[in-house]
Amino acid sequence: MSNERTYESNEFIDRLPQHLKQFIKPQEYDEYTPINQAVWRYVMRKCVYYLKEYAHKSYLDGLEQTGVGIESIPSMYGMNRILKKIGWAAVAVDGFIPPHAFMEFQAYKVLVIASDIRQLENIEYTPAPDIIHESAGHSPIIANPDYAEYLRRLGAIGAKAILSKHDMDVYEAVRKLSILREAEGVSPKEIAKAEEKVNVLQNKQVELSEMAQMRNLQWWTVEYGLIGEAEDPKIYGAGLLSSIGESKSCLRPEVKKLPYSISAAFQEFDITKPQPQLYVTPDFSYLMQVLEEFSNTLSIRKGGSKGLQKLIDSQMVGTIELSTGLQVSGKFNRTILNEDNQVIYFETEGPTALAFREKVLIGHGIDDHPNGFSSPLGKLKNINIAIEDMGPVDMKAYNFYDGKLLSFDFESGIHVEGINITGIRNIQGKLMVIQLKDCTITYQGETLFTPEDGIYDMVVGKEIVSAYAGPADSDSFPNLYDVSSTLTVKPEKTEATLQLETLYATVRTYRTEGTEDEAQLTQMFETIKKDHNTDWLLSVEILELTQSAELKEAIHTYLADLLERKPELHTLISDGIQLIEEPSPVKITEE
Repeated sequence: MSNERTYESNEFIDRLPQHLKQFIKPQEYDEYTPINQAVWRYVMRKCVYYLKEYAHKSYLDGLEQTGVGIESIPSMYGMNRILKKIGWAAVAVDGFIPPHAFMEFQAYKVLVIASDIRQLENIEYTPAPDIIHESAGHSPIIANPDYAEYLRRLGAIGAKAILSKHDMDVYEAVRKLSILREAEGVSPKEIAKAEEKVNVLQNKQVELSEMAQMRNLQWWTVEYGLIGEAEDPKIYGAGLLSSIGESKSCLRPEVKKLPYSISAAFQEFDITKPQPQLYVTPDFSYLMQVLEEFSNTLSIRKGGSKGLQKLIDSQMVGTIELSTGLQVSGKFNRTILNEDNQVIYFETEGPTALAFREKVLIGHGIDDHPNGFSSPLGKLKNINIAIEDMGPVDMKAYNFYDGKLLSFDFESGIHVEGINITGIRNIQGKLMVIQLKDCTITYQGETLFTPEDGIYDMVVGKEIVSAYAGPADSDSFPNLYDVSSTLTVKPEKTEATLQLETLYATVRTYRTEGTEDEAQLTQMFETIKKDHNTDWLLSVEILELTQSAELKEAIHTYLADLLERKPELHTLISDGIQLIEEPSPVKITEE
């Protein structure tokens, strides 16, 4: 069965290019266990209780508008039915996906949701993307139109930012660490080894790529952003909204509150630790202002030899756009510069496509150029007018006719000779491609192309006006991104785990159906004490339901004893009891 048929689609998902659809997976809602549902409910009740005061006003309204409820993990189908009303959609993926793919989904107004959920022991925070972080953190704020447009624009620009091989190494290391931390039965030694690799890579002194800078902006806004006045900011970043630990600590005075600016692009972060500083934007529209300022520093707007060299260094598919509007997409591997550092020649290796206005030219897709592409650039020697600016009279004067032998030199010294087959012009009439046969190209004693190499397509352009990651035509490279070979680990359940799940399921049914059976609650609590004496959440859930003073006292005694053995649970248990004693007045409609 093809991948497209294994998940629920809609018109927003249908329009995604094939290279993004490969990351989509079915949500597999039935695989969520009763423990998973209890973790969701605890985190959401705590978030709503706390964040009603400290989150941006869009948060609570957005929960209802985006189909995210408190009692149950949301289904992707239900979310999409509601998200459609605000022009967005959501898809499930397997953990972290490559940076460009993540950004490109955003550009298409599709939320990427890692459908797995954190384990009970990581209930306060996990570096792994999970459905709590993605749906309860990201979804609500996109109901705000200004923020939604910022998120879309950030994705559109981020998808074009050029990354480095170091960025991909960091991505793979972080993905592996996040998977190991959430997998059952992994030794602390193996986790420590993965964490050390992340630390080594993050501490490596390398120049920040465009994607690394874009990732920093995303982190300090979308993930960890504050909004309003620096003295009393509100939370809007998804990483904070979905972390019941850091959403509290982030507002303490010891966490620096800096005014948001383009400088955030150069502020690195450690995904495994609480952040020592956060940035505060006065409003969502200001995010767009900073993004526009940052965009002016990127190769997509500056082009030139520096942009091309970044593409070469990235070792990934990228695009250069020439002054004629012609776009060349492929893996660039060589450039020749003149004394003014201007590109006079470039090469790609492997499949390459030529496009105009983001559409591949007929006869110039990756199947037509499977083994790379090359071309000189610039103006011709002793000719005042560039080839792209030549009209019919100029063409006649310089013998640019079909079937005629062409022989000319560029100002750079590159010599081209061959029989003109035809040319391709843009809609303004400017020549973009000249096709030659029996062609020879030489430069300073080096032969760059020979007649034996076949038909030569020479692109026309004085200069590179833009350089960016990815192809010009989003459908031209169907295998653009590689899916990581590091897959999430599905735990094998022990008999004890299955018994605990049954207890959680019974309590959940008890609550939803309004059952009143104190004997059954007491029996379940006794089983917890006997067979699962490190579990705390189920005891808190029973405490919420029981009316028996005797059982309540027994549970409080058990939890106090558990805290003696595991003091790190103090905040979680005390917060759970507080939710019972002071339930939030805010109600969220379930979908």
